[in-house]
This record gives sequence, structure tokens and C-alpha cells, in this order.
Amino acid sequence: MKLKYILILLTLAGGICSLTAREVIPFSEGWLFKRGPFAQDPAEVVNQWNGKWEIVNLPHTWNAKDMQVKAASFYEGVGYYKKQRFFGEELKDKRIFLRFEGVGSNTEVYVNSRLVGTHKGGYSAFAFEIGTALVFGSENEIMVKADNTACPDVIPVNHNLFGVYGGIYRPVWLITTEQNNITVTDCASPGIYITQKNVSKQSADITVKVKLDNGSLTPANLILENTLYTQEGKKVSSHRLPLELTPQGTQIYTSNFKLIKPHLWQGRKDPYLYRIVSRLIANKEIIDEVIQPLGVRKFEIIAGKGFYLNGEKYPMYGVTRHQDWWELGSALTRKEHDFDLAQIMDIGATTVRFAHYQQSDYLYSRCDSLGLVIWAEIPFVNRVTGHEAENAQTQLRELIRQSFNHPSIYIWGLHNEVYKPHEYTSGLTQALHDLAKTEDPDRYTIAVNGYGYAEHPVNQHTDIQGMNRYFGWYERKIQDIESWVTGLEEKYPWQKLMLTEYGADANIEHQTEYLGDALNWGKPFYPETFQTKTHEYQWGVISKHPYIIASYLWNMFDFAVPMWSRGGIPARNLKGLITFDRKIKKDSYFWYKANWSKEPVLYLTQRRNTDRERKQTSITVYSNIGPPQIYLNGNKLTGIRQGYTNVHYILDDITLTEGKNLIKAVVTHNEQEHTDEIEWQYASEKRRSADSHESKKEHAGW
Repeated sequence: MKLKYILILLTLAGGICSLTAREVIPFSEGWLFKRGPFAQDPAEVVNQWNGKWEIVNLPHTWNAKDMQVKAASFYEGVGYYKKQRFFGEELKDKRIFLRFEGVGSNTEVYVNSRLVGTHKGGYSAFAFEIGTALVFGSENEIMVKADNTACPDVIPVNHNLFGVYGGIYRPVWLITTEQNNITVTDCASPGIYITQKNVSKQSADITVKVKLDNGSLTPANLILENTLYTQEGKKVSSHRLPLELTPQGTQIYTSNFKLIKPHLWQGRKDPYLYRIVSRLIANKEIIDEVIQPLGVRKFEIIAGKGFYLNGEKYPMYGVTRHQDWWELGSALTRKEHDFDLAQIMDIGATTVRFAHYQQSDYLYSRCDSLGLVIWAEIPFVNRVTGHEAENAQTQLRELIRQSFNHPSIYIWGLHNEVYKPHEYTSGLTQALHDLAKTEDPDRYTIAVNGYGYAEHPVNQHTDIQGMNRYFGWYERKIQDIESWVTGLEEKYPWQKLMLTEYGADANIEHQTEYLGDALNWGKPFYPETFQTKTHEYQWGVISKHPYIIASYLWNMFDFAVPMWSRGGIPARNLKGLITFDRKIKKDSYFWYKANWSKEPVLYLTQRRNTDRERKQTSITVYSNIGPPQIYLNGNKLTGIRQGYTNVHYILDDITLTEGKNLIKAVVTHNEQEHTDEIEWQYASEKRRSADSHESKKEHAGW
């Protein structure tokens, strides 16, 4: 099915004809695929090459299973894709492009055996013009070489924190335009850059910068029209600029608008979106059109106080998200992205750190319309080699240009837990910050450190200092988060600080009532109850410290880490609030939903810890609709106390009976009764205790 920008312009002044402007066609079905490794001997290569090819549709990855089931045992190398396509004679005077949304991770694209372009990096889009390599009126062969081998000059330089899935794992589009167009190949951006200044409830100044490209050999007399529409489709204002477009290089033109009493983009409360429609007109016919969102908003961060959206204090309830799914890898459709966003919305999150790389543009667009305030970043993580500086800057430039118009994005992430050699990393971070400010002066930048002190040599080169702290897991005790943040408040009151990762792993098959204040992550026992304890205490601290501008729990979903083997499940990071297959929400999920969401929550914890170890135990309930009544085997219990926040209720020293024990929580709220029930079994005293070894060494990352 063709997706076209089709203009019906009968009502527009000037007698402009209706015309299909640009054609954007999915190019994702009917590919042939062959995975390596490929032999070194030329004769053997020929035999391999002529062998059987697999028919695949995109998105596709060759690592959907092997990267997820066994540590350090996955295919890292080359795969080839090819596709036949007939291009008719009627396309001779058109311009034709291929746009790839994401390929893991280094790519070469050939048309009829001619190289049309290369790209380094597994997460940003790229576009190549292919018309001069085509034979019109004939079948043409497009071939793509993808290689996910880690290399020192392309970030990420290894697979240690997450795996780079090989293949064409995001959609591909065939784009056809007239000779004169809104540029397609400016880092695969929309070719339009919308900035906003002086935003208030009274007015806002909007500037639309458009990059135009003439693919012919002669100048063209054109009109560039930028029109601002409301979300409902009503025209607000329009600006027309007559111009002569030279074929000598991309040209830039701007339009300025002043919005009076704008409808502001107010996050989840009211994610209102205007539209900017940029049209290129020749002889009263629209020859190109691109539509971009406009959310009128102002972000402001004040040290020690918090995050402000349009002048109002805005709660930053943050989660993080890796994009991969069990048995799909990163080869996701909109269905999977929508599912993940639905869980993020359901828990009550207001902000998301999309880590540790550029994610789907569709995902960012959905955040625009959902009102999530988001963080986008590049995959400069884990290690440096001294050879990645150019590529890191290229990937940042691509991220910014491709994502520039998303109103939901408030910050660009420049690195995560990258250290020695400190001088090199420090200098590169500073260069990335300068690049971000040149490309986009109006958004914040952030660099993330695994050390807990501001004076670390790779810090202080971005607008915001991010720190990852895993108290009780990788270092010290759960409760040490309090002294850490208090110490920073006292010593660096001027600092804009975010807690950018925190949490603990949880294998839902591992349960115990016997928990200390630290856990030895080097041992294989990762009880869910310890994760719950960590989040209960640490969110209680975070919520009382506005010095932490935003916090981002790690992670919304379990994800693949192909080099790890921990917690009883190989190749898995288990810090998610939801299991990798998206089927089970851990107790911690409901802790945050009770604290963040406006939806009624009544939830009894430890519903998987059914084989009880102690006759004398405790019951914990999360309720954001008032104090619950608790029943054990039909008997009402007394002595409930409040825990770390006002949704946290605990009953201590409850005595179980032998055999089945039914626990029930009841709250009547707004004349409606809410209940939750769980069942525990008790046979005899036993002990499945976690190793409570406390690491005195500060965790700095991997």
C-alpha cells in the first residue's frame, strides 16, 4: 500500500492545482537474505554466494535468538540483503531516494552493483539518492551489506552493555520527488527545522528553516510556502516566499510567525500539537510537501528546585527503555513500540530516558502526542578506544537533525559511563556539547557518570550532570542514597543534577523473605523481593529531594546483554520492572504506579513469594486511594503503619497458619469497593536468604 503526501487544494487562494507532491513507498517486503560468516577463499565465497537465499520482510535481524539465550555466543559479522525492483520510464525525470531508518550497524548500499553510499552506526537513519544508478524500464537490483561487528571507530565500540542487533531492523522507504525538493539527504532529516522563542501564554515566536535542493542544471523560480495549522486543521497563518533556487548546493530559507495566545504543549496533561506544512510550489503546482509537528513549549531547569514546563513545576517521574524484545531483538513494528509506551503511560511516568542510543522516530512522534518529556542520546557508552571521536560527532549530528522538531525531546545525551583516558573523554565530551549547542542552542545536554561526585574529571562539560547510583546493588547499602544526595546538596547547591539510573535486578523465580541492606550481585540469587525493597526505600528518598531534578529508574523492561551471565538467566539484564517477554509486571511496577499514577491502585506485594519461609511475617500493600483494610483468612488485622510514602502500608508480625493463607486488601473509594487478594502457603520454617555482602568499592559502570 502506498503512503503518499496527497494535496487536495481546491480551497487555497491563487488557483493552485492539486498534485501528488512526493511519493513515499514502503520498501520492506520481499527481500532476499544471506547471513555469514563468509569464507576467505574466493572459490568458496562464490559457492556460498550462489547458494540458497532466505526470503525475509523488514524489519529483520539475524540475532533475534542467539543474542538472547547464551552469553557471549552470537553471530557478529556480515549479512547481505538484496531486492529486485522495476523502475518505469516515467521516473526518468524524477529524483529517487532510499531511506533506511536503522541498520545494525555498518552499511554499504549498492544499486546494480554500483556503490551509492555507506553509513556507520546502528541507530540513526540515513538516505541515499539512487536515481543515477538505476536503469529505467528495467529490473534493478538493490543490495545491502550490513555488519554488526564491533569496531574501534564506531560507537558503541563493543557489545558489553547491550547488543547491537545485526540486520535491517527498521523500515526502509523509497522516496520519489521532483527535481526541486525539500532536501531528503540532510542527515536523513525532514529538511525542516522549527525553533521557538519567547514562549508564554500570551505569545510565541516561531521560526521555520527549510533546506531546499535543486537537482537539475538550471535555476528554478519557485515559491516556498510555510503554513501553520491547529491540531484541528484550521489554518492559523501562512508565509509565502518567492525565490530562485540555484542548483549549486543546498539553500536555506526561513519564515517567521508570531503566535498570539498559543495553545501550549503541556506534557501529559495537554499534549497539544500544531502542524507546520512546508510546500514547494512551481507554476502554481505543489511539487513537494513535508509536514512537521509543533508543540509550543518552554523547558527550564532550576538547580535545587526542579524542572519547569511553561513556567510550571513539572514532576519528572522517569523510566528508561531499551528497545529490544524477547525473540524479536530490535526488529520491531509499531505494535511493539505502542505496547511499550502503553506500559510507560500506565505506570504514570512523565519522562523517559531512551537509552543508550537513538530509537525509532515513530516512538519519538508518539511521545509528542502522548505528552511524555523525553531524553534522546547517542551510543557513546562503556568504553573508549581513541578512534571514535569523528563517528560520535556524526551520530550526534544525525540524532539532532533527524529529531529536531519533536517537542517531547528536552535533552541530548552525550555519553554514559565513559572514562579512561580521562583527558580524551573529557575533550570529546566538550566537543560533543559544543556540537549540540551549534546544531540546537535551545535544548539541554547531559553526560552520565557512574561515579557519585561532581569533581570527576569527565564531568562538568554539559548543562546537566547525570549520575548512575546503584546503592545496595553494586555498592554500599540501599540507604546510602540519602547521604549521597544530601552531601551533594550541601557541597554543590548550584549543580543541576539528575539521578539517571538506579535500581536492582530481579529474577521472578527467585524469592525470599530474608533480606539485608545490600546484595552480592556476583552470586546467582537475584530475589525479586530485594528489587522491591530497593525501589521502595530509594523512591522514598528521591521524592523528598527536589535537588534531584529528574530520576530515571533502570529499567522499564528486562533486556538482552549478550556478554553477561547473571542471576540465573544468561544474556539478560534483569533490572526491568517488566519481564523481557512483557508478560509479567514485577512488584516494583505497582510501587511506582501507586506513587505516580492518577489511576486507582490497590496492590498486595510478594504475590510470587508463595512458599513462605517464616510463620511470623509482614504484609505490604500499595494503595493510592486511602488506607486499606487487611484480612488474613477472613480475619481483619489491625496495626497497619505507613511506610516510605503516603501510598505505602505495612503490617508487621503477622502470624500465618499452616497450609493455605488468604490475604485480602479492601478500600472503598468514591463509593466503589476495590479489592486485591493473594494466597501464601506455609509449611515450616526455612531460609532462602540472599547473600548480603556489601561492596565498599564505588561502582563506576562497566
